Amino acid sequence: MTDLLRQDEEIWDLFTRKEECERRDRDGYGRFPYYRSRHRDVCVPRASQILMENGFQCEYPEGQPFAICLTHDIDTVYKPLPIKGYEIVKSLRDGDFSRAGHIIPQLRSKKRPAWNFQEIAELEDSYGACSSFYFLALEKDDRDYAYAIEDLEQEICMLHDQGWEVGLHGGCRTYCDPERLLAEKRHLEKILSRKVAGFRNHYLRFRVPDTWELLEGAGFLYDTTLGYPDCIGFRNGMCHPFRPFNLNTGREMEVLEIPLAVMDRTLLLHMRLNIEQAWDEMERVLNTVERHHGVITVLWHNEFMIGTSLQFYKKILEYGRDRGAWMTGGREIATWWEKNGLRPPGDGVTGGP
Repeated sequence: MTDLLRQDEEIWDLFTRKEECERRDRDGYGRFPYYRSRHRDVCVPRASQILMENGFQCEYPEGQPFAICLTHDIDTVYKPLPIKGYEIVKSLRDGDFSRAGHIIPQLRSKKRPAWNFQEIAELEDSYGACSSFYFLALEKDDRDYAYAIEDLEQEICMLHDQGWEVGLHGGCRTYCDPERLLAEKRHLEKILSRKVAGFRNHYLRFRVPDTWELLEGAGFLYDTTLGYPDCIGFRNGMCHPFRPFNLNTGREMEVLEIPLAVMDRTLLLHMRLNIEQAWDEMERVLNTVERHHGVITVLWHNEFMIGTSLQFYKKILEYGRDRGAWMTGGREIATWWEKNGLRPPGDGVTGGP
Protein backbone atom coordinates (compact mmCIF):
# COMPACT_ATOMS: atom_id res chain seq x y z
CA MET A 1 0.00 0.00 0.00
CA THR A 2 2.71 2.50 0.93
CA ASP A 3 4.54 1.85 -2.35
CA LEU A 4 1.46 2.94 -4.28
CA LEU A 5 0.98 6.13 -2.22
CA ARG A 6 4.67 7.03 -2.63
CA GLN A 7 4.16 7.43 -6.38
CA ASP A 8 2.41 10.78 -5.83
CA GLU A 9 4.51 13.15 -3.71
CA GLU A 10 1.56 15.30 -2.64
CA ILE A 11 -0.52 12.28 -1.61
CA TRP A 12 2.46 10.78 0.23
CA ASP A 13 3.01 14.03 2.15
CA LEU A 14 -0.68 14.11 3.04
CA PHE A 15 -0.78 10.47 4.13
CA THR A 16 2.35 10.75 6.32
CA ARG A 17 1.36 14.22 7.65
CA LYS A 18 4.76 15.55 6.60
CA GLU A 19 3.77 19.16 7.23
CA GLU A 20 3.08 18.36 10.88
CA CYS A 21 6.57 16.90 11.28
CA GLU A 22 8.16 19.97 9.70
CA ARG A 23 6.10 22.78 11.24
CA ARG A 24 5.90 23.77 14.88
CA ASP A 25 2.94 26.19 14.75
CA ARG A 26 0.09 24.92 16.92
CA ASP A 27 -3.10 26.19 18.50
CA GLY A 28 -3.56 26.98 22.19
CA TYR A 29 -3.90 23.27 23.03
CA GLY A 30 -0.73 22.30 21.18
CA ARG A 31 -2.68 20.81 18.26
CA PHE A 32 -2.14 21.15 14.52
CA PRO A 33 -5.45 22.62 13.26
CA TYR A 34 -7.04 22.38 9.85
CA TYR A 35 -6.74 26.10 9.21
CA ARG A 36 -2.93 25.75 9.31
CA SER A 37 -2.84 22.92 6.76
CA ARG A 38 -2.00 23.40 3.10
CA HIS A 39 -4.27 20.46 2.23
CA ARG A 40 -7.64 22.18 1.89
CA ASP A 41 -9.92 19.46 0.46
CA VAL A 42 -10.31 17.79 3.85
CA CYS A 43 -13.64 16.15 2.97
CA VAL A 44 -12.08 14.27 0.06
CA PRO A 45 -10.25 11.08 1.18
CA ARG A 46 -7.56 11.46 -1.46
CA ALA A 47 -5.25 8.72 -0.21
CA SER A 48 -8.06 6.17 0.10
CA GLN A 49 -9.31 7.28 -3.30
CA ILE A 50 -5.97 6.46 -4.91
CA LEU A 51 -5.96 3.01 -3.32
CA MET A 52 -9.49 2.16 -4.43
CA GLU A 53 -8.87 3.43 -7.97
CA ASN A 54 -5.90 1.06 -8.18
CA GLY A 55 -7.93 -1.98 -7.28
CA PHE A 56 -7.56 -2.26 -3.53
CA GLN A 57 -10.58 -3.90 -1.95
CA CYS A 58 -11.96 -4.09 1.55
CA GLU A 59 -14.62 -6.25 3.10
CA TYR A 60 -16.70 -6.31 6.26
CA PRO A 61 -18.62 -8.99 8.15
CA GLU A 62 -21.69 -10.33 6.38
CA GLY A 63 -20.94 -8.24 3.29
CA GLN A 64 -21.77 -4.93 4.95
CA PRO A 65 -20.86 -2.06 2.58
CA PHE A 66 -19.00 0.20 5.03
CA ALA A 67 -18.44 0.73 8.75
CA ILE A 68 -19.30 3.39 11.31
CA CYS A 69 -16.93 3.31 14.27
CA LEU A 70 -18.96 4.69 17.19
CA THR A 71 -16.96 6.19 20.07
CA HIS A 72 -17.50 8.22 23.23
CA ASP A 73 -14.93 10.21 25.22
CA ILE A 74 -15.87 10.38 28.89
CA ASP A 75 -14.49 13.78 29.86
CA THR A 76 -16.83 14.40 32.75
CA VAL A 77 -19.43 12.75 34.92
CA TYR A 78 -20.34 15.65 37.21
CA LYS A 79 -20.32 19.37 36.60
CA PRO A 80 -20.43 22.22 39.14
CA LEU A 81 -23.51 24.42 39.50
CA PRO A 82 -22.09 27.46 37.58
CA ILE A 83 -21.40 25.28 34.55
CA LYS A 84 -24.93 23.93 34.60
CA GLY A 85 -26.27 27.48 34.77
CA TYR A 86 -24.12 28.52 31.83
CA GLU A 87 -25.34 25.57 29.78
CA ILE A 88 -28.97 26.51 30.48
CA VAL A 89 -28.39 30.11 29.39
CA LYS A 90 -26.54 29.01 26.26
CA SER A 91 -29.24 26.49 25.35
CA LEU A 92 -31.97 29.12 25.72
CA ARG A 93 -29.96 31.61 23.67
CA ASP A 94 -29.48 29.01 20.92
CA GLY A 95 -33.16 28.09 20.97
CA ASP A 96 -32.43 24.57 22.18
CA PHE A 97 -35.27 24.45 24.72
CA SER A 98 -35.16 20.65 24.92
CA ARG A 99 -31.56 20.71 26.18
CA ALA A 100 -32.36 23.47 28.69
CA GLY A 101 -35.31 21.44 29.94
CA HIS A 102 -33.06 18.46 30.57
CA ILE A 103 -30.51 20.52 32.53
CA ILE A 104 -32.82 22.52 34.81
CA PRO A 105 -33.82 19.53 37.02
CA GLN A 106 -30.12 18.86 37.64
CA LEU A 107 -29.62 22.13 39.55
CA ARG A 108 -30.51 20.43 42.83
CA SER A 109 -28.66 17.22 42.11
CA LYS A 110 -24.99 16.27 41.85
CA LYS A 111 -25.78 13.50 39.41
CA ARG A 112 -26.30 14.52 35.81
CA PRO A 113 -27.10 12.87 32.47
CA ALA A 114 -23.37 12.39 31.80
CA TRP A 115 -23.69 9.32 34.02
CA ASN A 116 -25.56 7.67 31.17
CA PHE A 117 -23.44 4.77 29.96
CA GLN A 118 -26.21 2.20 30.25
CA GLU A 119 -28.64 4.46 28.37
CA ILE A 120 -26.15 4.96 25.53
CA ALA A 121 -25.53 1.22 25.27
CA GLU A 122 -29.27 0.49 25.21
CA LEU A 123 -29.85 3.12 22.52
CA GLU A 124 -27.12 1.70 20.30
CA ASP A 125 -28.28 -1.85 20.87
CA SER A 126 -31.75 -0.88 19.64
CA TYR A 127 -30.13 -0.02 16.28
CA GLY A 128 -28.04 -3.19 16.17
CA ALA A 129 -24.89 -1.24 17.08
CA CYS A 130 -22.26 -1.10 19.80
CA SER A 131 -19.40 1.30 20.52
CA SER A 132 -16.23 2.20 22.40
CA PHE A 133 -16.07 4.27 25.60
CA TYR A 134 -12.75 5.96 26.40
CA PHE A 135 -12.30 6.80 30.10
CA LEU A 136 -9.82 9.10 31.82
CA ALA A 137 -7.70 7.25 34.37
CA LEU A 138 -6.16 10.19 36.20
CA GLU A 139 -5.07 10.79 39.78
CA LYS A 140 -6.48 13.64 41.88
CA ASP A 141 -3.40 15.83 41.44
CA ASP A 142 -3.36 15.42 37.66
CA ARG A 143 -4.37 18.23 35.34
CA ASP A 144 -7.88 17.70 33.90
CA TYR A 145 -8.83 15.31 36.71
CA ALA A 146 -12.63 15.15 36.56
CA TYR A 147 -13.63 11.90 38.27
CA ALA A 148 -12.18 8.89 40.04
CA ILE A 149 -12.13 5.94 37.68
CA GLU A 150 -12.67 3.68 40.70
CA ASP A 151 -16.13 5.24 41.17
CA LEU A 152 -17.11 3.97 37.72
CA GLU A 153 -15.91 0.38 38.16
CA GLN A 154 -19.43 -1.05 38.14
CA GLU A 155 -20.41 0.84 34.98
CA ILE A 156 -17.14 0.00 33.22
CA CYS A 157 -17.49 -3.70 33.96
CA MET A 158 -21.14 -3.57 32.88
CA LEU A 159 -20.14 -2.13 29.50
CA HIS A 160 -17.45 -4.74 28.98
CA ASP A 161 -19.70 -7.63 30.00
CA GLN A 162 -22.35 -6.48 27.52
CA GLY A 163 -19.88 -6.33 24.62
CA TRP A 164 -18.98 -2.63 24.55
CA GLU A 165 -15.32 -1.66 24.51
CA VAL A 166 -13.58 0.25 27.30
CA GLY A 167 -10.50 2.15 26.13
CA LEU A 168 -8.15 4.79 27.54
CA HIS A 169 -8.77 8.51 27.16
CA GLY A 170 -5.28 9.87 27.69
CA GLY A 171 -4.83 12.93 29.91
CA CYS A 172 -3.68 16.33 28.76
CA ARG A 173 0.04 15.40 28.54
CA THR A 174 -0.26 11.68 27.91
CA TYR A 175 0.27 12.00 24.15
CA CYS A 176 3.92 13.01 24.69
CA ASP A 177 4.83 11.38 28.01
CA PRO A 178 5.58 7.62 27.94
CA GLU A 179 5.59 7.25 31.74
CA ARG A 180 2.16 8.87 32.11
CA LEU A 181 0.82 6.80 29.24
CA LEU A 182 1.86 3.54 30.87
CA ALA A 183 0.65 4.64 34.31
CA GLU A 184 -2.81 5.56 33.01
CA LYS A 185 -3.06 2.39 30.95
CA ARG A 186 -2.18 0.22 33.96
CA HIS A 187 -4.61 2.18 36.16
CA LEU A 188 -7.52 1.49 33.81
CA GLU A 189 -6.46 -2.13 33.28
CA LYS A 190 -6.49 -2.68 37.04
CA ILE A 191 -10.11 -1.49 37.22
CA LEU A 192 -11.13 -3.41 34.10
CA SER A 193 -9.13 -6.56 34.93
CA ARG A 194 -8.07 -6.95 31.33
CA LYS A 195 -5.74 -5.41 28.74
CA VAL A 196 -6.77 -2.13 27.13
CA ALA A 197 -6.54 -2.06 23.34
CA GLY A 198 -7.76 1.38 22.25
CA PHE A 199 -6.64 4.97 22.85
CA ARG A 200 -7.72 8.53 22.17
CA ASN A 201 -6.05 11.55 23.75
CA HIS A 202 -7.87 14.32 25.58
CA TYR A 203 -8.55 17.44 23.48
CA LEU A 204 -7.35 15.44 20.44
CA ARG A 205 -3.79 16.37 21.40
CA PHE A 206 -1.43 14.42 19.16
CA ARG A 207 2.10 14.69 17.83
CA VAL A 208 3.07 13.06 14.53
CA PRO A 209 4.80 10.60 14.60
CA ASP A 210 5.84 10.67 18.27
CA THR A 211 2.47 9.72 19.76
CA TRP A 212 2.19 6.68 17.50
CA GLU A 213 5.65 5.59 18.67
CA LEU A 214 4.60 5.87 22.32
CA LEU A 215 1.38 3.94 21.73
CA GLU A 216 3.25 1.23 19.86
CA GLY A 217 5.73 0.91 22.72
CA ALA A 218 2.93 0.76 25.30
CA GLY A 219 1.29 -2.14 23.49
CA PHE A 220 -1.90 -0.52 22.24
CA LEU A 221 -3.65 -2.23 19.35
CA TYR A 222 -4.98 0.99 17.86
CA ASP A 223 -5.36 4.75 18.20
CA THR A 224 -8.28 6.89 17.07
CA THR A 225 -7.10 10.45 17.84
CA LEU A 226 -6.07 11.58 14.34
CA GLY A 227 -8.75 14.10 13.44
CA TYR A 228 -8.97 17.87 13.29
CA PRO A 229 -10.51 19.74 16.23
CA ASP A 230 -11.76 22.57 14.02
CA CYS A 231 -13.13 20.77 10.95
CA ILE A 232 -14.63 17.38 10.15
CA GLY A 233 -13.09 15.27 7.42
CA PHE A 234 -10.04 13.14 6.65
CA ARG A 235 -6.90 14.62 8.19
CA ASN A 236 -4.45 12.46 6.24
CA GLY A 237 -6.68 11.62 3.29
CA MET A 238 -7.66 8.19 4.60
CA CYS A 239 -11.19 6.97 5.24
CA HIS A 240 -9.83 3.51 6.08
CA PRO A 241 -7.77 2.27 9.04
CA PHE A 242 -4.03 2.20 8.30
CA ARG A 243 -0.64 1.59 9.79
CA PRO A 244 1.19 4.96 10.04
CA PHE A 245 4.50 5.47 8.28
CA ASN A 246 7.17 7.04 10.48
CA LEU A 247 9.13 9.60 8.45
CA ASN A 248 11.73 9.84 11.23
CA THR A 249 12.66 6.16 11.07
CA GLY A 250 11.51 5.26 7.55
CA ARG A 251 9.35 2.37 8.73
CA GLU A 252 5.72 1.37 8.98
CA MET A 253 4.50 1.15 12.57
CA GLU A 254 2.63 -1.71 14.21
CA VAL A 255 -0.11 0.34 15.89
CA LEU A 256 -3.22 0.76 13.75
CA GLU A 257 -4.79 4.19 13.26
CA ILE A 258 -8.58 4.39 12.89
CA PRO A 259 -8.75 8.07 11.94
CA LEU A 260 -11.37 10.32 13.50
CA ALA A 261 -13.65 12.00 10.97
CA VAL A 262 -16.43 13.67 12.99
CA MET A 263 -16.53 15.04 16.54
CA ASP A 264 -19.74 16.45 18.01
CA ARG A 265 -18.17 19.69 19.29
CA THR A 266 -16.46 20.28 15.96
CA LEU A 267 -19.60 19.81 13.91
CA LEU A 268 -22.22 21.35 16.20
CA LEU A 269 -20.17 24.12 17.82
CA HIS A 270 -16.79 24.98 16.29
CA MET A 271 -17.92 25.02 12.65
CA ARG A 272 -20.78 27.41 13.52
CA LEU A 273 -23.40 25.57 11.51
CA ASN A 274 -27.11 25.43 12.19
CA ILE A 275 -28.58 21.98 12.71
CA GLU A 276 -29.70 21.57 9.09
CA GLN A 277 -26.30 22.62 7.74
CA ALA A 278 -24.59 20.30 10.21
CA TRP A 279 -26.62 17.32 9.01
CA ASP A 280 -25.88 18.19 5.37
CA GLU A 281 -22.16 18.05 6.18
CA MET A 282 -22.57 14.86 8.18
CA GLU A 283 -24.49 13.16 5.39
CA ARG A 284 -21.91 14.27 2.83
CA VAL A 285 -19.09 12.63 4.79
CA LEU A 286 -21.16 9.50 5.42
CA ASN A 287 -21.93 9.21 1.70
CA THR A 288 -18.25 9.65 0.84
CA VAL A 289 -17.18 6.86 3.19
CA GLU A 290 -19.91 4.59 1.90
CA ARG A 291 -18.78 5.13 -1.71
CA HIS A 292 -15.23 4.18 -0.75
CA HIS A 293 -16.35 1.20 1.37
CA GLY A 294 -14.49 2.85 4.23
CA VAL A 295 -14.72 3.37 7.97
CA ILE A 296 -16.02 6.62 9.46
CA THR A 297 -15.19 7.23 13.11
CA VAL A 298 -17.70 9.33 15.02
CA LEU A 299 -16.96 10.82 18.45
CA TRP A 300 -20.05 11.72 20.51
CA HIS A 301 -19.33 12.74 24.11
CA ASN A 302 -21.61 11.38 26.80
CA GLU A 303 -22.63 14.91 27.83
CA PHE A 304 -23.91 15.50 24.28
CA MET A 305 -26.48 12.74 24.70
CA ILE A 306 -29.32 15.13 25.48
CA GLY A 307 -31.61 17.43 23.51
CA THR A 308 -30.87 18.29 19.90
CA SER A 309 -27.41 16.70 19.91
CA LEU A 310 -28.93 13.38 21.04
CA GLN A 311 -31.47 13.52 18.20
CA PHE A 312 -28.59 14.19 15.81
CA TYR A 313 -26.78 11.09 17.05
CA LYS A 314 -29.94 9.05 16.54
CA LYS A 315 -30.02 10.23 12.91
CA ILE A 316 -26.49 8.86 12.45
CA LEU A 317 -27.62 5.52 13.86
CA GLU A 318 -30.69 5.54 11.62
CA TYR A 319 -28.55 6.29 8.57
CA GLY A 320 -26.21 3.41 9.39
CA ARG A 321 -29.06 0.97 10.02
CA ASP A 322 -30.88 1.93 6.82
CA ARG A 323 -27.69 1.62 4.73
CA GLY A 324 -26.68 -1.71 6.24
CA ALA A 325 -23.49 -0.34 7.81
CA TRP A 326 -21.42 -2.26 10.32
CA MET A 327 -21.79 -0.09 13.44
CA THR A 328 -19.35 -1.11 16.13
CA GLY A 329 -16.44 0.03 18.29
CA GLY A 330 -12.76 0.51 17.64
CA ARG A 331 -11.43 -2.75 19.06
CA GLU A 332 -13.72 -4.88 16.92
CA ILE A 333 -12.85 -2.91 13.79
CA ALA A 334 -9.11 -3.03 14.54
CA THR A 335 -9.18 -6.79 15.17
CA TRP A 336 -11.13 -7.38 11.97
CA TRP A 337 -8.94 -5.03 9.97
CA GLU A 338 -5.74 -6.75 10.97
CA LYS A 339 -7.09 -9.94 9.41
CA ASN A 340 -9.41 -8.75 6.63
CA GLY A 341 -8.52 -5.15 5.76
CA LEU A 342 -7.44 -3.57 2.49
CA ARG A 343 -6.31 -6.22 0.00
CA PRO A 344 -4.50 -5.72 -3.31
CA PRO A 345 -6.45 -6.84 -6.40
CA GLY A 346 -6.18 -10.58 -6.99
CA ASP A 347 -4.63 -11.22 -3.56
CA GLY A 348 -6.12 -14.41 -2.21
CA VAL A 349 -4.60 -13.89 1.25
CA THR A 350 -6.26 -11.24 3.41
CA GLY A 351 -4.17 -8.88 5.46
CA GLY A 352 -4.10 -5.37 6.90
CA PRO A 353 -2.66 -2.45 4.90
